Amino acid sequence: MPDVATRLRTLAEQLLATPLPVRIKAWDGSESGPPTTHPADPEAPTLVVRHRRALRRILFKPGELGLARAWVAGEIDVEGDLYQALSSMAGLLWESDVPPRTRLDLARDPAVRAAAREMLALAGPLPPPPPPAEEVRRRSGALHTKVRDRAAISHHYDVGNDFYSLVLGPSMVYSCAYWPSGSDATLEDAQRDKLELVCRKLALEPGRRLLDVGCGWGSMAIHAAREHGVSVVGVTLSTEQAAHARKRIAEEGLTDRIEIRVQDYRDVRDGPYDAISSIGMAEHVGSVRYLEYARDLYALLRPGGRLLNHQIARRPQEDESAYEIDDFIDAYVFPDGELAPLGRTVSLLEDAGFEVRDVESIREHYALTLRRWVANLEADWPEAVRLSSPGRARVWRLYMAASALSFERNRIGVNQVLAVRTPDSGDSGLPLHTRDWR
Repeated sequence: MPDVATRLRTLAEQLLATPLPVRIKAWDGSESGPPTTHPADPEAPTLVVRHRRALRRILFKPGELGLARAWVAGEIDVEGDLYQALSSMAGLLWESDVPPRTRLDLARDPAVRAAAREMLALAGPLPPPPPPAEEVRRRSGALHTKVRDRAAISHHYDVGNDFYSLVLGPSMVYSCAYWPSGSDATLEDAQRDKLELVCRKLALEPGRRLLDVGCGWGSMAIHAAREHGVSVVGVTLSTEQAAHARKRIAEEGLTDRIEIRVQDYRDVRDGPYDAISSIGMAEHVGSVRYLEYARDLYALLRPGGRLLNHQIARRPQEDESAYEIDDFIDAYVFPDGELAPLGRTVSLLEDAGFEVRDVESIREHYALTLRRWVANLEADWPEAVRLSSPGRARVWRLYMAASALSFERNRIGVNQVLAVRTPDSGDSGLPLHTRDWR
């Protein structure tokens, strides 16, 4: 009888109707597939199936969620370059050209059904083990209520400040950095430049009030207050973020100019503000609440005030009603998070009354940022595991590496949208050449 790796490869290729693009190593030590090393590709990756439980997970939940559970549990792994492995498998996982009807035809094929039965026998007895502890448990309440949003934010951000410090570095900025061309800038330099770019777009200056929605660990608030002399209110739903931000602010001697609140943006009532920054927060709002979000921020600005909305976007679909939240991201990373096409976001901001004055795409910048975060995580892996859990560290490694490739392949993007609450006079307050803020 063939060894386990050969059987796995043969069965997988029958079920998928395509050759596997990576080598396989099975739990019995056997290997099958292309050689792992050759002069032109010394780090070609190998997919390691460490336990037959992985097969039970995948057969029970075919597709991304089953694979994710096996990955988080440590039952599958990658030896070699993770980016190359994900890139090689993208056609199977995210970019498949096989239409649903063809897959149904495959399911009716007697040979495919026989392969599925043999895979089931190889996997061992069902049912599969329970999902890893890192997976979001059953959610209650209507989508994007305040209570449910608070729970979703806690799942993602209350992992531990020390863990995030290891990944993000000293800047403690959890959003896309802004990289200079042809430079060996550090991550900290690029994050500082991003914060400065936001401040310049918002025309911050002494005496003005800034509302930082989704303030994270306080980096934007600190930069704006220290470098531009503004007073800042930062709001977050994460108690751990708020505690860390307040500590940093006290150490900077800026407690007289910055207030950090554990508060939903929908409950902010002390406008008007001169400017609002929303950096990497709007992805949590959801399509059912986005117009409300835009209207709330519009109401909190004075006439002539500016909003800088920094938000990840997905590519539009021919049938937008068919959009589904990514299974892995929803279960392990951003529960209830949604991405919208850029055009939809701009339209809703305009529907709320804003005049959209500038849109800057910085998609490639996020790919560079994510690769630096992955490098930080991998460089201190034992400590990352100690600070969180083996499963949580594996979630973040896979999520960030896959996201970097998604930005590089233009599957998702990120944009800074500058919008103004333009007064009745029509005076936007912007210069004739808006890119002067550079």
